[in-house]
Formats: sequence, structure tokens, C-alpha cells
Amino acid sequence: MSPSQHDFDFVFGRWSVRNRKLVDVTDPTCDEWVEFDAASEVGPVLSGLGHTDEMTVAAPADGGPPFIGFTLRLFDPADGTWRIWWSSTRAPGVLDTPVTGRFEGGRGVFEASDTIAGRPVDVRFEWLRDQPDRPTWQQSFSYDGGATWTMNWQMFFTRPQPS
Repeated sequence: MSPSQHDFDFVFGRWSVRNRKLVDVTDPTCDEWVEFDAASEVGPVLSGLGHTDEMTVAAPADGGPPFIGFTLRLFDPADGTWRIWWSSTRAPGVLDTPVTGRFEGGRGVFEASDTIAGRPVDVRFEWLRDQPDRPTWQQSFSYDGGATWTMNWQMFFTRPQPS
């Protein structure tokens, strides 16, 4: 299947999100995991050539104040790639370097080179959609030019139960 502006249609709607992440994703030696819940709502913009995703975290695992994360995904029909940006109320006014990539089969891989906590790092987002109503997102970092990757964050999406 060729890349399409419909690649992310599976994630439209409301979700309950179970997060599992390293306490410090910027520390390549960190091996302590925390878990927390979020609520997410995803919808199309720009006639389906983009999407927004707003994730609300009421009780962060670090004990900090609640926060909202925001994702913007834009599809480029000329080259069949997606660009994905992240922002949050924890870093107001900042839009992270976009990761770029595409889906092949049930897996989307999106990468970028960035500087995080003063260190050069390669960033990878992966979307796994092998279970239609239970997609998974994960983030990995590489500090050696992509030779090895360390996963530091996972999100497990499920549809919320009706009230």
C-alpha cells in the first residue's frame, strides 16, 4: 500500500492512553520506568492532509502539575511522507523538531536528528497498528548515529469505555 493522507485515520477519535516511560528519557543510562494514564482526542485538519492530537495528563508520574501535550501531523503528497511535531504546556512556546517518515504495512517509522539536553540524538517515533483498536506508539533515542536504539516511552491506546 502506498503512503496516503489516510495513513493515520485509524487514530481518529477519543482514546484512553496508558503511558510507560523512563523517568529521564534524556539519560541513556536510566532504566527506571514509570506509568501513568492520559486521555487523547485526535481529528483531521486541512481536509485530511493533517491531524491534531491533544493528550491530557491529569496525574503525571513525576508528581508535577497536570499537562497537555499536542501533536501536529502533516502529510506531504509530493513525497508521501508525514512530518510530526510535538508541543506541550510543560514547554510553552516550543515546537519540537519534526520527525519525518511513512507507514509500510502496519508500522510507521518517523525519524529526526535533534539536540536534547545538550546532546546530539537521533529520535525515532514508531506507530504499530497491527491491532486496529489497540494501536501502540513508541519513542526511541540513538546516541551513536542510529547503530543502536533505546526505547524510552510507549503509549498503549484503547477506546474509552462508555459511561
